[in-house]
Amino acid sequence: MNRASTLRSLVALFFAVAAPASAYAQAGLVYETESIAGSDIPVTYHLIETDDGLFTPIGLRKPAGAGPFPVVLFATGNGGEGLGYVKDYSHNRGWTLDQFLAAGYAVAWLRYRSEVNLPRYDGTLLTSQPWSGRPVFNRAPFEYEDVIKIIEYVKTLPFIDAERLGYMGVSHAGEMLLKITSFYDGIVAGIASEPAASTFFARRARETTAPADRDEPETATAFDEARFAAAVRETHDLIDRPVAMARVEPIEIPIFVQGRDRDHNQEMFRVSYELLSEAGKNVEWKSYDHDEHGFVYPWRGSDGGYDPDLTQREAVADSIAFFDRHLKGR
Repeated sequence: MNRASTLRSLVALFFAVAAPASAYAQAGLVYETESIAGSDIPVTYHLIETDDGLFTPIGLRKPAGAGPFPVVLFATGNGGEGLGYVKDYSHNRGWTLDQFLAAGYAVAWLRYRSEVNLPRYDGTLLTSQPWSGRPVFNRAPFEYEDVIKIIEYVKTLPFIDAERLGYMGVSHAGEMLLKITSFYDGIVAGIASEPAASTFFARRARETTAPADRDEPETATAFDEARFAAAVRETHDLIDRPVAMARVEPIEIPIFVQGRDRDHNQEMFRVSYELLSEAGKNVEWKSYDHDEHGFVYPWRGSDGGYDPDLTQREAVADSIAFFDRHLKGR
């Protein structure tokens, strides 16, 4: 057994000993089903119990038939907004999911509790002890732990192949993939698209000389290769390497890191790839030139249809090909 496998076994044992069974039991319910404009495949909303007994929503769709189907779970951003968010994204940001459905995957939009600044993420595992017959946690649950509960629930569904589950997260949800897979082995392969992973990699804040230093646009007008190379070097210098590499070490799944050439955080995307690669992980990199953050999830237009551009089509085709290699080849 290698070091990472040993760590995972110890984590599983720690959970089993420290947490009452009720804190990790899987529970969920079907809320309602709605049709999706332009699609023959409806969305079914499920409410899934989280560690503290509250419920978080997903919008699940599957191809026709009994399955079992491989499944890819989709997420973006910092959390919050609940069922209304999942409904909006299921109806109005579903083109990417439609492509996966056509390729034979079940799909789901996820939502989870809001990201918080305190308690600050430090990799500490969530544990609980009984108090008056109920669990008391060592800290508040984090949003990525809601995703784990979602994963465990989705795997129980009869039309899902529990051994072929993937995850695709954009921005903060891309960083969440790294946080999750640093201690949990329920994801087979994952995409971190434009991952805002500075917290996971323990990047210190850069020193600023003026407020203008923090006012750079989210998307630059042109890609500056020299500036980018300098920003990558600076970002490496700001990383707490012992902490970052200790967090990376247990990760075992294939990960596809997607960058965006002119993004103001592109250096962090690239450094995420480089640190995973340096640690010997199964990691791929590709960057795309696009004006919009989160471009891999096109919005429905005002005319009621989708009009993804060539870059969006390329990125989604690359994403499906990645999951085909790692989920359908099993």
